[in-house]
Amino acid sequence: MQHDIFNPFPDSNDPVIIKNGLYRYFPSFFKRDQADSLIKSLEKNVQWSQEKINMYGKTIDLPRLTSWYGDRDKTYSFSGINLYPLNWNEDLLQIKHKIEPICNLRFNSVLLNLYRDGNDSISWHTDAEKELGLNPIIASVNFGAEREFQLKHDNSGEKISIILQHGSLLIMEGELQHYWKHQIPKRKNLNRSRINLTFRVIK
Repeated sequence: MQHDIFNPFPDSNDPVIIKNGLYRYFPSFFKRDQADSLIKSLEKNVQWSQEKINMYGKTIDLPRLTSWYGDRDKTYSFSGINLYPLNWNEDLLQIKHKIEPICNLRFNSVLLNLYRDGNDSISWHTDAEKELGLNPIIASVNFGAEREFQLKHDNSGEKISIILQHGSLLIMEGELQHYWKHQIPKRKNLNRSRINLTFRVIK
């Protein structure tokens, strides 16, 4: 039976333990003025790209802009797209150094997504590529418009919905990437942009 959970503000002091995984959510990890400054700088200074994918025999644009930064040799592939890392910039290093103590991990790469408005989205997927190893820790930093982050268990169909706030940090751990898909659905009548950064360790 499908079980839906709406959990906009879980307790950030403790992990939220779910079937086959866990997550931690910090709604206001970055102070408002810092988050405001970072989104403006990221929009301007990140080298954004419009990637394309093949679907049903057609080449289409991804419904968002992307960019890949990281250590020199940390390439990444998903949906037939091969990404080669750009050099870390000052903003990304600032964010990385702030979240690493919370995650107890040194990240060597980050995938950025720019959702220009509510028409931009990302469909159901997992971050379980072989480059990420077994049970990867994914740290998701969010700036800009609030968007709904949905999780769905592969076997039970259970769903969890989290509203990702401006300046928030979501950390996904354990077996989550192997048993849960996640997405950011489209949102009508939203004209503001959002930037999401998912920090990873490429093996």
